[in-house]
Amino acid sequence: MMKKLFVPALSVMAMAVMSCNSGKSTVSTEDTTTTIKKEDSAEAAEIVADTTANTLTDAEKSEGWKLLFNGQNLDGWHIYKGKTSSGWVAEDGILHCLGSEKDKSDKRADLTSNDTFDNFELELDWKLSPKGNSGIIYLASEEFDAAYLSGPEYQLIDDENFPEKLEGWQKTGANYAMSAPLVAASKPIGEWNHAKIIVNKGHVEHWLNGQKTAEYEMGSAEWKKAKETGKWKDAKGYGATKKGHIDLQDHGSEAWFKNVKIRQL
Repeated sequence: MMKKLFVPALSVMAMAVMSCNSGKSTVSTEDTTTTIKKEDSAEAAEIVADTTANTLTDAEKSEGWKLLFNGQNLDGWHIYKGKTSSGWVAEDGILHCLGSEKDKSDKRADLTSNDTFDNFELELDWKLSPKGNSGIIYLASEEFDAAYLSGPEYQLIDDENFPEKLEGWQKTGANYAMSAPLVAASKPIGEWNHAKIIVNKGHVEHWLNGQKTAEYEMGSAEWKKAKETGKWKDAKGYGATKKGHIDLQDHGSEAWFKNVKIRQL
């Protein structure tokens, strides 16, 4: 907020010039020199957020957290199965899936972690473009043509404006194609959301902006029924990988990710 200032009459002209500027301005007259700062502004908050992105606190390090994205480049990641794709870049501290105006399947591919994980807690921030669609796939194997044929998917989608009708199991935070989200917890499109995935000896939880959106036991009777009667009934490898990759889906939409961190349980 701008501070209210008492300025002598002789400095009115200078103050008018100053008001056209943003940020920090200095006005000098024979009578006074006044410094104005923009405080508590959204821009200032964004700058603070950017400087702390993709870093770990000492407490997080002691708890075993590790960054999967270093904020600078794609080290630690590769394109799924070594496919050719220029759809992913690291820019301004963000993993950016560039998307495409047309669904050119031969030009798109997921971004996959080099490392594999079994029992873990994964956290990251994400946002989508309008009408966007993406996902976070975990326990993925590169044995199959697509990561979703093996790894469960934490669904990311524009629930409100996606151009096709969505089933419950297609909505944000869902265990994709297996169960609908427990609550609707996503923020408006264009805003950053915080996702958390916990996998611990077959027990899985999805969290979105502090609310639990999915919870299930891999291999349970309920889980087997959902698999055998749904989209994955012919996907023999679905849910079979006990230790797999983290995979960020390129579904043709622009998507952004940052603060990607993980710890083994």
